[in-house]
Amino acid sequence: MSSFKGKRVAVLGGAGFVGSHLCERLLADGAEAVVSVDSYLTGKEANVQHLSGDARFRAVRQDVTQPFDVEGPLDCVFNLASPASPIDYAQLWLETLHAGSLGTENALRLAERKKAVMLQASTSEIYGDPLVHPQREDYLGNVDSTGPRAVYDEAKRYGEAIVSAFRRSRGVSTRIVRIFNTYGPRMRLDDGRVVPAFIGQALRGEDFTLFGDGRQTRSFCFVRDLVDGLVRVALSDVADPVNLGNPREMTMLEFAEAVRAAAGGGGRFVYRPLPQGDPKQRRPDITRARQLLGWEPRVPLEEGLKETIAYFRAGGFVR
Repeated sequence: MSSFKGKRVAVLGGAGFVGSHLCERLLADGAEAVVSVDSYLTGKEANVQHLSGDARFRAVRQDVTQPFDVEGPLDCVFNLASPASPIDYAQLWLETLHAGSLGTENALRLAERKKAVMLQASTSEIYGDPLVHPQREDYLGNVDSTGPRAVYDEAKRYGEAIVSAFRRSRGVSTRIVRIFNTYGPRMRLDDGRVVPAFIGQALRGEDFTLFGDGRQTRSFCFVRDLVDGLVRVALSDVADPVNLGNPREMTMLEFAEAVRAAAGGGGRFVYRPLPQGDPKQRRPDITRARQLLGWEPRVPLEEGLKETIAYFRAGGFVR
């Protein structure tokens, strides 16, 4: 397939966990220019600091919920700008809603002005607590529009709606990806997601905190695999939503055991009440990605966990 060689790209949320890896990939593919646009509300300048020596890379501090522009022509706008962890959107209620609504509209207007492709990073959370398993793109979801997770879920659902409206009514070339649980280096240890939570507990020799009975399931995709999927979708002509995730499903108990094995440490399993709205099952049907894009995850969980654990150890994040 073709690549981003010679193309000019803006990555909104470029200093975030996924966004920083995407910036790296685009530069490695030979992009002429990559502009990271980030407010640093949840992203970190340190995530892209190593790219500052590349003349093709530029980092801009900008809140995408406010009108903005990017200097020069653009071929593609990746919209990854949003708080994306339970701890973030449990504190940043309105900021999360605004990122999914105002931020997405501003991203679309930027793409429209530049005549660029706009890729919207949506989420598996739009399926809610699914009654269909695994989740296909044509499943409409089982959602709670007023629960504690609603600010993120509904912001992303609205984001898909306005992206589709701009495509249909204004002719903007758009893509939508629904991202399932992703992990890897540059996650924040304290962001409330299960991967850094379990890794932190393992490296500190603490007990693993499991919610409910530990039998709820997730599917974990390594960040390099996800970024490869984002690139493939952006370069395709697939306008309908595409699931990107790893179909290898496991219980939280099995995942905790995998982290303990990879880290070589950790204590007992301690159980706490299941948070309200926490999905019981989560596994993507990636048939569409396989058939239309030739994409599927390639990094085994065990390998990805070792690389992620090494990142936290090397950075001194665990005391």
